[in-house]
Amino acid sequence: MHEFEIIKKYFSKLSINNRSSLNLNDDVFFDKLKNLVISVDTYIEGTHFIDFKKPDLVVKKILRSSISDLICKGVNPKYYFISGSGNERSLTKKNLKKISQSLKEEQKKYSIYLSGGDTVNSKKLSFTITTIGFSNKIIFRNKAKINDDIYVTGNLGDSFIGLKILKKKINLNKELNDYFKKKYFLPDLKFNLTNKLFSFANTSIDISDGLIADLNKLINKQNLSYKLYLNDIPVSKNLRKLINMNIVKKKSCVSKGDDYQILFTSSKSKSRIINKLSKSLGIKISKIGKICNHKAKSQIYDEKNRKISLKNDGYYHNF
Repeated sequence: MHEFEIIKKYFSKLSINNRSSLNLNDDVFFDKLKNLVISVDTYIEGTHFIDFKKPDLVVKKILRSSISDLICKGVNPKYYFISGSGNERSLTKKNLKKISQSLKEEQKKYSIYLSGGDTVNSKKLSFTITTIGFSNKIIFRNKAKINDDIYVTGNLGDSFIGLKILKKKINLNKELNDYFKKKYFLPDLKFNLTNKLFSFANTSIDISDGLIADLNKLINKQNLSYKLYLNDIPVSKNLRKLINMNIVKKKSCVSKGDDYQILFTSSKSKSRIINKLSKSLGIKISKIGKICNHKAKSQIYDEKNRKISLKNDGYYHNF
């Protein structure tokens, strides 16, 4: 059963009298009266990260992906709780020291503070992170409007290539291997854009499961569709090299997830504000499509304006 079917069938009714739960259809809990915003994420070895050979990098990746949930809502993360399950093979003194150092570095980078957690002895290695921020407003899902432009920050696809390199499915030269592996382990969060999102974004989400999967989630309670233009989806210079060398195809790697960029929609009248902020902050923000009436089927177009399909919409948990 699909993860969203499980939520709808078994848990949605439990949140009916709790407006702050946002009908379990967003990445956060939001209590406007208490200015409280919370997100919870769980990461399992073999599913969310391949192994624990680089505990310092794994911990940075999962912490960044967790605070990304708040950043895309326009909220600065302040506190986090981390719980871990593992055993003497995974949580060695050496690994624990690396984890501690990584958390210290991330705390300094994002001005966040460890506030508690739990540890459990288990054969399976996993981490659960709860992130807390404070705000009297957030940018919700499902607030897109017809004719909104669709934007994304940064570049897409680098993390997926890094994953393929780690899985030994692609082998490039050392410089490119190192570049893509770094992009996989260390998502480039657009932290400086957090407080600015309210000035132009109608709705937003972070790209964790993949561009198409997360765009569908962004409008899943609305009678809307979208048009995306493959040529406008941003990729890095290094990924462009691989595409030009026919090592990968663009359409096969821009919607595979783990990018943790901000996907948002905005009214056309806000385009100048967005372009100005992009230049002043040095943050790449690309317009990649538009929101349409639900009567038109969602479509993706290539550089020759031909309708195409992506073989993989992104990642979904199935049970």
